[in-house]
Amino acid sequence: MRIPAHSVCTAIRDDIVSGVFERGGRLTEEQLARRYGVSRVPVREALRTLESEGFVVTRRHAGAHVAEPTEQEAADLLDMRSLLEPLGAARAAQRRTDAHLKVLRGLVRLGQERARRGQGEDLRSLGAWFHETLAQASGSPPLTALLTQLRHKIAWMYAVEPPAQPVEAWAEHGAIVDAVARGDAERARALTALHVERSLPLHRPKRAQRTRVRVPQHPVNSAGPRN
Repeated sequence: MRIPAHSVCTAIRDDIVSGVFERGGRLTEEQLARRYGVSRVPVREALRTLESEGFVVTRRHAGAHVAEPTEQEAADLLDMRSLLEPLGAARAAQRRTDAHLKVLRGLVRLGQERARRGQGEDLRSLGAWFHETLAQASGSPPLTALLTQLRHKIAWMYAVEPPAQPVEAWAEHGAIVDAVARGDAERARALTALHVERSLPLHRPKRAQRTRVRVPQHPVNSAGPRN
């Protein structure tokens, strides 16, 4: 069975974001094909996609390498998030479905419960799920794709400290959902802008680290991409 290129793309992107492949490190089709247990064809397609996303660069006579964003480019990511997430929330207030609203409210309930219990690791994954769902509720595939790509790049470039008051952070999430539920686009935009602004000081630039990559490591799940 031919492994879809998007599954390979997700696997390579995850390894870039987590630091398995160092910034500036070379990526060969042969190495990646062995690592993920696939042929070179989906690897080649995946590298083209990752290059269009800015995770990979192709150097003349040197092949594909992991990109090396500058400090300014990393800072720009946070500025872009500050602009696009409020826009996504405003669109969600206008276009969300009942299914989106149900998921968002469920995530807020879980987040508030975990915050009271101090379950930080759960909060990190719930927060990512919340923002992904909010983006999807915008009803704009291009905007959703941009926000998803931004989250990947921010996770690649920054370590994010947990908020000092997680209960308050999840109260902010709840207020955003309330505005979305009422169809109040401007309030959803303003609350999301404030939420993003308060999270900015929690971001710390990651230092590029060299990590030895051993192959083969793990096959790509042929059932579909990893989340």
